[in-house]
Amino acid sequence: MALSNDDSPVYIRLRGGIAAAILRGEYRAGDQLPSVRALAAEHGANPLTVAKAYQSFQDDGYVEVRRGVGMFVLPGAADKLRVAERDRFVNDQWPRIAEHIELLGLDASDLLERERV
Repeated sequence: MALSNDDSPVYIRLRGGIAAAILRGEYRAGDQLPSVRALAAEHGANPLTVAKAYQSFQDDGYVEVRRGVGMFVLPGAADKLRVAERDRFVNDQWPRIAEHIELLGLDASDLLERERV
């Protein structure tokens, strides 16, 4: 699970994948993230694109750079990230989803039941 759409820019998709990994606990406070080069190679991305995704995490206060060592997840990052992602989902994604549900004549309760099965 990533927290972005397939039609999003590559750095947003990379950011979504890293965010999901932090939220799942794959990267915890104090853990080092993969190097820019390693993540770029893993995803077939340009290192500058990965650096842009990482920079957004640094700008938002989820990670810190330790010069010459790497990028590390800050304490409280998962909680702060969860709040930000919930807000983004409720304000940006949910209105489009709800509109799509209504347009297709679907019943939200039926959809929720299908998820539980």
